[in-house]
Amino acid sequence: MHRTTKVLVIGTGFSGLGMAIELKRRGEHDFVVLEKAADLGGTWRDNSYPGCACDVPSHMYSFSFEMNPKWSRMFAKQGEIFDYLKHVAEKYRLRPHIRFNTKVSGAQWDDEAKRWNVTTEQGDTYTAQALVAGVGALHIPNVPELPGIENFSGKAFHSAQWDHDHDLTGKRVAVIGTGASAIQFVPKIAGRVASMKIFQRTPPWIMPKADREINGWEQKLFRALPFTQRAYRNFVYWTRESSALGFAVNPKIMQFAQGIALRHLKKQVPDPALRRKLKPDYTMGCKRVLISNDFYPALGYPNVDLVTDKVSEVREKSIVDSAGVEHEVDVIIYGTGFHVVDSFDYLDIQGKGGVDLAKQWRQEGIETYYGITVSGFPNLFFLLGPNTGLGHNSVVFMIESQIRYISQCLQLLEKHRAAELDVRVEAQQEFNEELQRKLTKGVWTQGGCKSWYLDAQGVNRTVWPGFTWRYWMRTKRVRAEDYVLTTAAR
Repeated sequence: MHRTTKVLVIGTGFSGLGMAIELKRRGEHDFVVLEKAADLGGTWRDNSYPGCACDVPSHMYSFSFEMNPKWSRMFAKQGEIFDYLKHVAEKYRLRPHIRFNTKVSGAQWDDEAKRWNVTTEQGDTYTAQALVAGVGALHIPNVPELPGIENFSGKAFHSAQWDHDHDLTGKRVAVIGTGASAIQFVPKIAGRVASMKIFQRTPPWIMPKADREINGWEQKLFRALPFTQRAYRNFVYWTRESSALGFAVNPKIMQFAQGIALRHLKKQVPDPALRRKLKPDYTMGCKRVLISNDFYPALGYPNVDLVTDKVSEVREKSIVDSAGVEHEVDVIIYGTGFHVVDSFDYLDIQGKGGVDLAKQWRQEGIETYYGITVSGFPNLFFLLGPNTGLGHNSVVFMIESQIRYISQCLQLLEKHRAAELDVRVEAQQEFNEELQRKLTKGVWTQGGCKSWYLDAQGVNRTVWPGFTWRYWMRTKRVRAEDYVLTTAAR
């Protein structure tokens, strides 16, 4: 099947759905959304492991134009967020535009026709004036290649591909990693497994989780008087926004938060030997800051053991660590996160003159203009692209800023009756020089750790350096002078 459309959107997480809503809002109905899975939801569909929840307060983790007064907890669980996204799709009648079970395999810019030609693994093809990639960064599981894993006779799976049909009761389980996913599922399964070995490479900073049920009267208030929820949302936003001072302005400010985290550790882990294993030796914020009230207590269970030696070898029914200790296990669960910076290596996008985007980024480094556009790739737009991730606030805020910006770009094309819009090389270069100057002063570079925020050269290609309100201001209006607008060939 071949179809021609004005705008082609990839992905149905917050990014893709938000873009689709914006297109309908401005009266554009000639668009298609491609989704690789059988249902919408993105990362909140895929990650269904026990205990999966958001680490951003619920009232900030929603579209500003579609607030949800029915959140049941201060930090929503996966199921509620998944239901919210399905509600949004139904309310704005997006499903007729979505093509499920359709995975994009490549996209090529046609220099002559000035259109994007997109192919899918299912054999369908699409031609579009504009291509919007809303795939996000947290969608390709990072499964480490453990030595000897091919010899393992037990079950092994990643947290984002949780095997709900495999009963863990009474099993000897090995957990690889102590990141954001692991600290959520470990407490949920530790009580029913026979034993658990948690292999930790680097201890995370963990803050107390200010979670609680949201009372019925609060839900009624927010439903009856929406401005009260808006006021609370603004309070949450500015409270979290203030923490950017420690991330980007002066990492020394993080010492205050570190004190809170260390008191949390001391209170929940009475064993001094275990505490020493769990105390980070880098500045908070250098890696993703985590929140939990039940991970530390789970490490005190008699059947749980924290292993700080590396995995040396996997055998048929065991894991051998670098100290030579053999741990018998039936199941291996990878809590090792996702391909983030290197997720772009999986792109197959060819721009002007057949230039391969992934190859260009591998050779020259990942560079965009505000994480949205790339010089030499006309009418291509990213949502939550490079350097627009956050460590302190809600990425939904960033997504909304980008959606508005892309909408203005599409309006520029219409206004000037142009066939292509391409960001100027000098504008992109100037932006990235400023961006990296700021990032090198931030905790991600100065904090004394290695993290998935950085690429193989140690350059931060992931987060925005500072306040989100500045990103909002700088993307509030498209600077037409930063782009080259080209009319169609006659």
